[in-house]
Amino acid sequence: MTKIFWAIVGKELIAFIRSWQLVFVVLYAFSVEVYIAGSGIEINPRNVAVGYVDLTGGGMSQKILTRLHAPEFLPPKRFDSQQQLSRAIFNKEIIIGIVFNADFEKNWRGGKRTQLDVLVDATAASQAYTTLGYLQNIVLDLSGVNLLLEIASHKLFNPNADNHTFMALTEMLSIITMLTVILTAVVFVREKEQGTWDIMLLMPVDPKLIILAKSFSQVIIVMVGIVISLGFVVFGMFETPMNGSFAAFMVLSFFYVFATAGIGLFIAAVARDVMQVAQLSIIIMMPMIFLSGAWTPIHAMHPLLQLLSYASPLRYYIEGSESIFYRGTQWGDLWPYFLGVTAVGGVMYAMGFRKIGRLF
Repeated sequence: MTKIFWAIVGKELIAFIRSWQLVFVVLYAFSVEVYIAGSGIEINPRNVAVGYVDLTGGGMSQKILTRLHAPEFLPPKRFDSQQQLSRAIFNKEIIIGIVFNADFEKNWRGGKRTQLDVLVDATAASQAYTTLGYLQNIVLDLSGVNLLLEIASHKLFNPNADNHTFMALTEMLSIITMLTVILTAVVFVREKEQGTWDIMLLMPVDPKLIILAKSFSQVIIVMVGIVISLGFVVFGMFETPMNGSFAAFMVLSFFYVFATAGIGLFIAAVARDVMQVAQLSIIIMMPMIFLSGAWTPIHAMHPLLQLLSYASPLRYYIEGSESIFYRGTQWGDLWPYFLGVTAVGGVMYAMGFRKIGRLF
């Protein structure tokens, strides 16, 4: 039985290597896609276009504007009226508009109540509201306001506040989920499209062994992709720190990939061709990714969605991976993540295994 198992695994690996389209997709996803996510997604303000209307003719407005400098901001652009400023925001020429009223300078110098009007393009919410926070700090600094409370912040796990390493790792974890599901489903659906499904049924081999071997071959492919992505992109290009055990991450990844393959088995039992595999994969994977905390913190979700997130193995995988990479969590403290991945993922694999087993 062992020889037959490895023979099927080898046959599927050879078939994958011969399919240059699949090889290209896997290599592209684990390299270029992870790099684009890490380098192309910017949370902090970068090259924010700012416009202003200055009716004061004084110097305080220029002191504020000179604080808005590169690389966070483009040189502020002056407009003659608030109507022109609003039109520029409407036309997406600028994101932030600042209006210095005629009495702004006089009230500021006289210590009176001063109003600074700010127009924000809320369609670029992340950049706009982060920029608004920058502007508030600039005004408070120039005002010389002495607060009774002094805030001292200490950044844990990511002292440089570098979001590139976080985005690259998160993207890699999402790609692992996507490719595991799709590759596992395709390896069975391809038998249907090529007309070799009936031949596979006539093989004098236990159907359970065929299902296990075919799904295991795709697990091997994804695990190789993880090593490539870590070596060339996550560690190589972004120099992401790993404060924990590399072996712990690989073991956790193996359990997660094997468990996620169960979703692919379920899709393979339902889909008739590769097009349906893609459609069903999106329908199933998107809620799982949304509930995992990859894009939105779980504590910020609705209480009902927080409860539903426990049914997503990706939640435990992401939390466990971040604990290994950034917090340096030791083996003994990783058991909740291993338990979550194996328990929830085990149920998913069993359901997919049973679903496709009915076709044999």
